[in-house]
Amino acid sequence: MATETLKRDTGGATSLRRVLLDNGALSALIVLVVAMSLLSGDFLTTQNLLNVGVQAAVTAILAFGVTFVIVSAGIDLSVGSVAALSATVLAWSATSQGVPVWLAVILAVATGIACGFVNGLLVSYGKLPPFIATLAMLSVARGLSLVISQGSPIAFPDSVSHLGDTVGGWLPVPVIVMIAMGLVTAVVLGRTFIGRSMYAIGGNEEAARLSGLRVKRQKLVIYGLSGLFAAVAGIVLASRLVSAQPQAAQGYELDAIAAVVIGGASLAGGVGKASGTLIGALILAVLRNGLNLLSVSAFWQQVVIGVVIALAVLLDTLRRKAGATPGASSGASGAAGRKGPRALKIALAAVVAAAVIGAVSFFNSGSSGTTTKVGMSLSTLNNPFFVQMKEGAQAEADKAGVDLTVTDAQNDASQQSNQLQNFTGEGVKSIIVNPVDSDAAGPAVRGANKSDIPVVAADRGVNKAETATLVASDNVAGGKLAAKTLADKLGGKGKIVVLQGTAGTSASRERGQGFAEGIKAYPGIDVVAKQPADFDRTKGLDVMTNLLQSHKGVTGVFAENDEMALGAVKALGDRAGKDVPVVGFDGTPDGIKAVEAGTLYASVAQQPKELGRIAVLNAVRAARGKDVRETVMVPVKIVTSKNVEDFS
Repeated sequence: MATETLKRDTGGATSLRRVLLDNGALSALIVLVVAMSLLSGDFLTTQNLLNVGVQAAVTAILAFGVTFVIVSAGIDLSVGSVAALSATVLAWSATSQGVPVWLAVILAVATGIACGFVNGLLVSYGKLPPFIATLAMLSVARGLSLVISQGSPIAFPDSVSHLGDTVGGWLPVPVIVMIAMGLVTAVVLGRTFIGRSMYAIGGNEEAARLSGLRVKRQKLVIYGLSGLFAAVAGIVLASRLVSAQPQAAQGYELDAIAAVVIGGASLAGGVGKASGTLIGALILAVLRNGLNLLSVSAFWQQVVIGVVIALAVLLDTLRRKAGATPGASSGASGAAGRKGPRALKIALAAVVAAAVIGAVSFFNSGSSGTTTKVGMSLSTLNNPFFVQMKEGAQAEADKAGVDLTVTDAQNDASQQSNQLQNFTGEGVKSIIVNPVDSDAAGPAVRGANKSDIPVVAADRGVNKAETATLVASDNVAGGKLAAKTLADKLGGKGKIVVLQGTAGTSASRERGQGFAEGIKAYPGIDVVAKQPADFDRTKGLDVMTNLLQSHKGVTGVFAENDEMALGAVKALGDRAGKDVPVVGFDGTPDGIKAVEAGTLYASVAQQPKELGRIAVLNAVRAARGKDVRETVMVPVKIVTSKNVEDFS
C-alpha cells in the first residue's frame, strides 16, 4: 500500500514537472509571479491579481482572434484599429444617431466581422500577402474611426459601460468576458471543422487544398473570426474607459501577436492553442503590473519587458528543438538523452528568474524610506513638455523627501487606467494624473476615490470623478494668445496654416479651439489649411513641406506645440522668421532657443516644470491631510525676442 502511494506521488510530481518543462510560457509565467511576489509585497494581493486580470483582458481577447489567423499561417495587424472602429460605431450610433443600444452593439460586432471579411477577401481572392492586406485595413479602420468621431472621444452608453464594472462588487466583468472568449477559442480550435481546417492550412496549405478543403472560403471565416474578437475587445476596452476613443488600442496588435507567440504558437502556422495565448497575455500583464509596483523607470520598463519576452520565447524554442531531436529509443542512453534537454530547460528557467529579479532590483528606484509615496501618471514622456513636467515634479519630490514614482501612459488611455489601478492597489498616499483623456481617466480615479487616495489632476482635468485640485494652464487662453500674436505680426492680413496635434487629444482640441476663436477677430486672415502632425517634429516637417507645395503664398504658421513648429521652421528654410512667422506652443528649451535665434517668431510658454512642481506640492499637502485649493492656475506667457532672455 505504501509502495503504491509512493508511486502515485512520484507519478504526480513527474507529471507536474513534465507539464512545466513542456510549456516554456507557463514556466516563465510562474517564474515571473514568484519573482514579483518576492520583490513587492503588494503584488500577491487579491485586488492586485484582479487588476492583472483586467489589464490582460483586452490583449487576451484580441490575441484569441489573432490565434486563429496565426495557426493558419497568416497575420493580422489590423485588430487594434478594428477594435477602435467597432467601439466608435457603437458609441456614435447609440448616441448621435439615436439607435437602440442592442442594435448598436450588433452594428459594432458586424463592423468587426466586415473588416475581417475584407481582410480575408484581399488575402484569399486578391492574393495580397496577409501582412499587406491587414496593414492596409489598420490604416483604413483607424481613419474611419477618426472620421466618424471627428477626432473626439464619444461617451459610451451606460447600459454597455457596465461591461467595465464588477459582479458582486469584486469580480471584474472584463475578466469574465476574457474567460468566455478563451473557452470559445478552445472549442473552435479543438472541436470544430473550421478549427481543424486552420491547423491543416497552417501546416501545409497546398496539401489542405488537395485534400478537398476550400481554403479560400476557410480563410474568409478565419479572418472574420479575428474581426469578431477584435470588436468584442473594442467594446470591453471602451466600457472600461466609459468612452469610445478614436485613437484607442494603438499598438495592441503587436501585443496580441506577442501573446500568441509567447504562448507557443508558430508564425509559420500549424501550431497554437487558446491556453497558451492566455498565458502569453498574462505574462505581458504581470510584467507591466509588477514593474509599475516596483517603481521601475518608465523607460527601462520597455527594455525589461522586451528582454523577458525574448527569453520566454527562447525557452520555448529550445524546448521544441530538444523535443524534435532524435534520441535513443530505450535504456540508459535514452534516459541520458532526456536529462540533457531537461537540465537545459531548468537552467534557462533559472536564467529567466535571475534576469527578472536582477533587472527589477537594479532598475528599481526603491523606496527612499519615507512614509509618503506618490504616484504620477503622465500622458506621454515622448514629448519635451512632459519630460520637463517630470523634471519639475522630481525636483520638488526630492526637496520634500517624497518617494515619487512616474509612469508613462504613451498616449494610451487604457494603459493609463491600468497604471492608476496599480497605484491604488499599491496603496500610495496620493496620485497625480495628467490625463490622456479626461473622460477615460474617470473610472480609475473613482477607484482611487473609493480607497480614500487624493488625486491631483495636472494640466488637464478629470471628468466624473473627484480630484483634490487641478493644477493647469489654460490651453484655450493660450490658443487665443497665439492667434493674437500671429495676427498682430501679420498686420491683420495674410494666409496661414495650422499644424494640429494628435487627433482626439484634449490638448489639440483646446489649443485649436482657442486659436480658432481668437483668429475670428481678424477677418483679413485666411486659414488656408489645417492638418494633423501628431505633435511630432518629423511629421511637422513632412506635413508643412506638402502644404507649401499645395498652398502658395503662405504668410504665417501656427503649430499646436513647439515640436511641430520646429518641423515647420525646417520646411520653410530661410523664409522662417523673415518672410513667414511661425508661432509654437509649450515654451520647450528647443523652442526658446529657436525664438532666441529668430527662426521661431513666438511660443506660448506653459512653464511645464512649474506645473510639475506645484502638482507634487499639492499632492503632498493632500496626502498629509492639509487643505489645498480647488484650482491652481499656472499662467501662460508669450515668448518673443523681446522677452526671451527671461526664459533662456
